[in-house]
Amino acid sequence: MSTTSVPRIFLLRAGSSPPGRDKRDAPVRFRSRPHAAISTNAYWRKPSGKHRLAHKSSQDPPRTIAVCFSLSLSLATTTAACAAMDAATSTTLLYGALLAAAFLYVATLRRGRGRGEGGLPPGPRGLPLLGSLLSLDPDLHTYFAGLADKYGPIFSIRLGSKLGIVITSPALAREVLRDNDLIFSNRDIPDAARSISYGGGQNIVWNPVGPTWRLLRRVCVREMLSPAGLQNVHGLRRREFRATLAHLHSMASAGKPVDVGAQMFLTTMNVITGTLWGGNIGTESERTAVGKEFRELVAEITEMLGAPNVSDFFPALAPFDLQGIRKKSDALKERFDEIFGRIIEKRVEADQAGADTAEDFLEYMLKMEKEGGDGKAAFTMTNVKALLMDMVVGGTETTSNTVEWAMAEMLQNRRILRKVQEELDAVVGIDGVVEESDLPQLHYLQLVVKETLRLHPALPLMVPHCPSEDTTVGGHRVPAGSRVFVNAWAIMRDPAAWKDPAKFIPERFASQASDGDGGRKVDFTGSELDYVPFGSGRRICAGIAMAERMTAYSVAMLLQAFDWELPEGAALDLTEKFGIVMKKATPLVAVPTPRLSRPELYSA
Repeated sequence: MSTTSVPRIFLLRAGSSPPGRDKRDAPVRFRSRPHAAISTNAYWRKPSGKHRLAHKSSQDPPRTIAVCFSLSLSLATTTAACAAMDAATSTTLLYGALLAAAFLYVATLRRGRGRGEGGLPPGPRGLPLLGSLLSLDPDLHTYFAGLADKYGPIFSIRLGSKLGIVITSPALAREVLRDNDLIFSNRDIPDAARSISYGGGQNIVWNPVGPTWRLLRRVCVREMLSPAGLQNVHGLRRREFRATLAHLHSMASAGKPVDVGAQMFLTTMNVITGTLWGGNIGTESERTAVGKEFRELVAEITEMLGAPNVSDFFPALAPFDLQGIRKKSDALKERFDEIFGRIIEKRVEADQAGADTAEDFLEYMLKMEKEGGDGKAAFTMTNVKALLMDMVVGGTETTSNTVEWAMAEMLQNRRILRKVQEELDAVVGIDGVVEESDLPQLHYLQLVVKETLRLHPALPLMVPHCPSEDTTVGGHRVPAGSRVFVNAWAIMRDPAAWKDPAKFIPERFASQASDGDGGRKVDFTGSELDYVPFGSGRRICAGIAMAERMTAYSVAMLLQAFDWELPEGAALDLTEKFGIVMKKATPLVAVPTPRLSRPELYSA
């Protein structure tokens, strides 16, 4: 799944919620508040009660993260900068940069005022220079949903010297992602992402739309992520899933609990790396050790991408790297670069020695690198590494997190879990092991996957868009270069589109439903703008086919082969942890019990 799957403009470091708090307790609601710039009721709803997820406005007392930002930034970071340079010089440069940032802030603020019908969307005024930084909540998706309740489905928010525009309705999302797709197709690259992604213009996620982006996307979709490409590595996926099955059986036989997310991350990583370069991790202990290292590395990267960074709020200060985030990001990139470099070197040496090499994705990219591209855009070794980074980072944690959420929701609602197992028993039975070829017959399982992605989209705010020119959305001016967030999390909990939006109800997608809320034949293409788990338009996730297949196959294997219970005395926690990728605040740990008829069925 691409994050391809993942961020961005400013996204806060993920912060957990107070214990026991489940943010699904209330759907997203908008209070009807007419505004002169909105000429149609398509963007507004009648009053339906105050949005219970609403957060404090910019006049509220600063949160902990704001205190850290506003009080420690000027002291700790300035001290760190001065340690490397002459004190007077560094102070002069810093104040000069702050004055430049303040000037830019005032200029952009004045530009958006007094425009009437064509002015900026409404929103919190914030403070001079800082904007709304002091009132931001770590759970940015619910914080934005609360502001939408106050200001409407499109609002503006100042984050330092940067302007953010937040979209929280299907109608306005259509204007951004479909009607004005080309204008909004570029990205405003965060400082950490520019470092991690080899400069920001070498991969799919951050590359601006143009010949290079089209070449990179075509390479990935046609050679790796197309139905034919996925079928070519079916045997690899089957092997890895059987190895996981055997490992889980050994855990079950010992009565040991399983960290579901960690285990599925390892499985997904093995499948993706095997697809990329044909390699897999050897013994079970080696698999566990390498899987842990990869997971920690991917987690560190997503943490850097999601950390609040003064370089993103005030680009004039970016050269100082006051928080050291770029330095840390460079170190993470070097660790990945070392791994990729060794793999590529071994493959090149094998080719030069005339050895038989697998016709995998890496082999295809190395051939294209040797040819120099497709005649319209160059393709370099840096592109090879950047694409490998895209696939490993964007396709592992997003998929494993979705599987973990699906399992957690079904353990919360045993009726749904039993219904999936009953379908598996009817289609596969307990005398065999579920295969990927069985997935098209597992209709209810597909509904569970869709509902999981509705409630828990991997990227709750998508990858923010950046308009290439001034344009109008919902009657409001959206300036070129602003950061446009589409709050997919809130849109897919919109009570105007979904009955009981906070509840986990897979049947809502069934062609026939007894409660009258069925018949929603949505898919993952983004054509219906109230269901956008993978985005929409030309920037839609490139890895949808693999993500859908991997998620469904994972859940089918876990439920067909095992019954699952929480450890004794444990409570199920469905609290979200916001970040560039949405996670469970508390990992799902459960104890499996074998349910297949013969032990030998669990052999790898």
